[in-house]
Amino acid sequence: MAKRALITGITGQDGSYLAELLLGKGYEVHGIIRRSSSFNTERIDPIYKDRHDKGARLFLHYGDLSDPSSLIKILGETQPEEIYNLAAQSHVRVSFDIPEFTGDVTAIGTVRILDAMRQVAPKARFYQASSSEMYGLVQAVPQNETTPFYPRSPYAAAKVYSHWITVNYRESYGLHASSGILFNHESPRRGETFVTRKITRAVARIQAGLQDKVYLGNLEAKRDWGYAPEYVEAMWRMLQQDKPDDYVVATGETHTVQEFLEVAFARAGLDSKKHAAFDKRYLRPAEVDLLIGDASKAKKKLGWEPKVKFRQLAEIMVDADIQLLAEERAGQRIRE
Repeated sequence: MAKRALITGITGQDGSYLAELLLGKGYEVHGIIRRSSSFNTERIDPIYKDRHDKGARLFLHYGDLSDPSSLIKILGETQPEEIYNLAAQSHVRVSFDIPEFTGDVTAIGTVRILDAMRQVAPKARFYQASSSEMYGLVQAVPQNETTPFYPRSPYAAAKVYSHWITVNYRESYGLHASSGILFNHESPRRGETFVTRKITRAVARIQAGLQDKVYLGNLEAKRDWGYAPEYVEAMWRMLQQDKPDDYVVATGETHTVQEFLEVAFARAGLDSKKHAAFDKRYLRPAEVDLLIGDASKAKKKLGWEPKVKFRQLAEIMVDADIQLLAEERAGQRIRE
């Protein structure tokens, strides 16, 4: 019998890569998606296209982290052996604009699915997507599993709640529940409003003559950037351990947004100074200045370490966006 996994947030960057990983390992994969009047499954379309075949192993279910009855129903019907909670309102800047919604989905949504698991699938193994944003105004450099949290946004505060409620359910009910404290991880599937993808998409469009400027906020913020497909491997490894635990997943390097900007533009033979402009609308009310993770525990216990580093990551994303734009324009010409 194939292992069965359930993924919330399956249509996001991490969810799509995790689904591919698990299918490649022979899993039957179930994903929770929100009902929408428009299609929002483009990241998983390549692996979902065969859903009507008898041998299909990817199944989607309508549900929502704000609706506990749907979670209980889905968990009861699918009886997953592994549950990956990746769903959230995940944009830090936007969380200042919609703090209550962010708290309801990103924080309380986690306790809803944990409690559903406790009731109908207590033997499953649970993964919680914690975030380096929880460290906020950092209390130590680098940050590891014992570094105190100091959240600086509604998103980060919601993630702190999610993290500690996962620990609480592990200790209170004996659930196999682990958290991955993932530092920034990017890919060509990153949402276009996140700064790295915003930059690489702009590079492609500027090179093609479709726009002239990209407007950004704080260029001095330092982040530890890794490659998303490698980070979902760490998630899976956590749930293969005999005992649940919490792990930092990071590269151990930190770079500024300015550095990412320069590498990305240079990849396309462009000068970032000519095309980047400041816009105060993209500043956060409270900034996180520096994040850099210590993933030595993950390396020791999980056998995980990153292979794709900063420059290669930026170049992968630029190359993908240039290719994507070329394909979109070619398709448009054919339709015309």
